[in-house]
Amino acid sequence: MVIKSAGSASKPRKPTAEAATDLGSQLSRKIVGQAAAIQQIVPYIQMFEAGLAPEGRPVGVFLLLGPTGTGKTRTVEALAEVLHGSEKCVLKIDCGEYQMDHEVAKLIGAPPGYLGHRETVPMLTQQKLHAVTSERSKLSLVLFDEIEKAAPSLTRLLLGILDRATLRLGDNTTVNFENSLIFLTSNLGAREMLKELNPDFGFRAGAPSRDVTGKLEAIGLNAVRRRFSPEFINRIDAVLTYRPLDAASLEAILDQQIGELQRLIDIRLGERRFDVEVAAAARQFLLRMGTSREYGARELKRTIHRHLTQPLAALVAAGGVAPGDRVRVDLKEDGAGLAFQPAIGRLAAAPEQPVVLLVDDNRDLLRYLEKNMTQTGWQLLAAQSARQAYEQIGRRLPDAALLDYLLPDGSGIELAVELRRRGTRAPIIIMTGAQMGPEEEAVCEEYGFPVLRKPFLAADMVRLLRGYLGCNCVASA
Repeated sequence: MVIKSAGSASKPRKPTAEAATDLGSQLSRKIVGQAAAIQQIVPYIQMFEAGLAPEGRPVGVFLLLGPTGTGKTRTVEALAEVLHGSEKCVLKIDCGEYQMDHEVAKLIGAPPGYLGHRETVPMLTQQKLHAVTSERSKLSLVLFDEIEKAAPSLTRLLLGILDRATLRLGDNTTVNFENSLIFLTSNLGAREMLKELNPDFGFRAGAPSRDVTGKLEAIGLNAVRRRFSPEFINRIDAVLTYRPLDAASLEAILDQQIGELQRLIDIRLGERRFDVEVAAAARQFLLRMGTSREYGARELKRTIHRHLTQPLAALVAAGGVAPGDRVRVDLKEDGAGLAFQPAIGRLAAAPEQPVVLLVDDNRDLLRYLEKNMTQTGWQLLAAQSARQAYEQIGRRLPDAALLDYLLPDGSGIELAVELRRRGTRAPIIIMTGAQMGPEEEAVCEEYGFPVLRKPFLAADMVRLLRGYLGCNCVASA
């Protein structure tokens, strides 16, 4: 089917106040158990989007403290997903690689006249900052991971960046960080925090205090003051202390990881895809093996890979799973591993009256589509913004979705990806009259979202949906 494309490409719309407000809710869906940290980061992004960020310094500087596996690095990656569409849009500096003073030259390059001047490519350049931005946002994210491991010369180098948003490289060129959000992560005080939460002696042993947030923050700040100079600390806008994840948060993270595995199966296998059902006992086994009070959820992904993904791959390679089957994963009788029972049930057939989600900010186009689709006998969920769409899918996941690429408070592609992460395998079609950027086209290709170019006929849209749904529907007039 050939559909006429729009004659001229329009630029993506600038984020609105509503879109910036929705940023917090988007981050909350991606980062589990750290709502307080999200609430402190979002206002700085709102200032940047509104054009009110102060000049001559970075947009914001945050020091993220807390035990390992609580989501510090994940916060920056999730922010990159929301702002730029990919968690890879982060300029990450692993400070463990710069523990010696001479290694810091790798960040700024050696000055002319020094041996290796031409061979040393600086890590912090203006080009690399621009490379982690996108058409959606010009805000670059810079992450200095495990800053406490860095050599003292690196923290001295950061003073100019955090204060004046400038860095002078070895070749005497200057890098501007005014459009950058800078994150520093650290495990300083993490061991003392765990002792505060789980005392192992005295009257409080086994009975952690109900209100420990203030105490954890004090422990973290004291550890930071012992490690860094006052002039370094004074250049940090906010010190955010991450609490260890509770049982409910760990279960939510497990649900996200299993949803990611199902999405991977759907995308990679295509018509050979199958459904994975993980029983409650198997979930508890994965949580027991992949989480701990000391390391949080850091080992969970590796545990799922070893105990769930690899056995499923072996079943597929051996031909033990037929396309469309459901594989039930349960705990073995001895409790030492997981048991896989393939082909115990087929995936549900397409419903006789599918529910279709329509999202477009053009009220007239939405009414036109609603009128034509009502004649097919389908049930319709209509929304004019991403916020309304999230409310709709919160009540009912659709059997198919037709989403506009540019929405007043977000992107239809972001909404489509979120539907996939919620576990739905419904066909999702992206509508657009604008030219997509390379990143958006890559996301559509990765997830298999077909693109419907505006303008188009209602009959074309109905025919396309009917083909994806595979159901018998009344022909449209």
